[in-house]
Amino acid sequence: MNDLSELEGELKKLRPTRTSAELISRIECALADAGESAGNNIIRPQSRPSGRRLAGVSSDFRISWLGLGLGLAAAATFLIVARVDLRPGDKTKAEPAGNTLASATPTLEQRAAALPNYQPTGLTQVVYGRHDEGLVFPRGATGPSRRVWTAKRETLRWRDRETGAQLAVSYPAEEVTLIPVSGQ
Repeated sequence: MNDLSELEGELKKLRPTRTSAELISRIECALADAGESAGNNIIRPQSRPSGRRLAGVSSDFRISWLGLGLGLAAAATFLIVARVDLRPGDKTKAEPAGNTLASATPTLEQRAAALPNYQPTGLTQVVYGRHDEGLVFPRGATGPSRRVWTAKRETLRWRDRETGAQLAVSYPAEEVTLIPVSGQ
């Protein structure tokens, strides 16, 4: 502990030395050189001859007539090729042809009523993936729960009582289950 107090005393006695006149003169020369060359690094706009200046228009504004003409030509070509109809006519007011096709197909209620003879015969669940995602703390729960993700394929089967025809529907399903964890 005595060594540290001696070291602190020596450090308190240390003072910075004065800067030399040579260092100050070198810094002044470097700053002066930087100030002179800084004016050469500035990019300034070129000035126009006074004969081409328009009344009320600044010297920096210039219209590119070629670019404007090409842009308008491209827009006109697009409107002609795409045949954009800016005024809707009688075409949109007429009845669409799709109404006759839609009326020929039965609605969902009509199809369900037409299949009264089908009865469910089975449900198959094939689990092809299960992953334990660890502990979670759901809101409003008194304790932690384990989150388990399950991927499976479910197949529902129906059979017609009269004809014996069978119908099967398969679809993928994912399930997330929260299993409460109790600490004992």
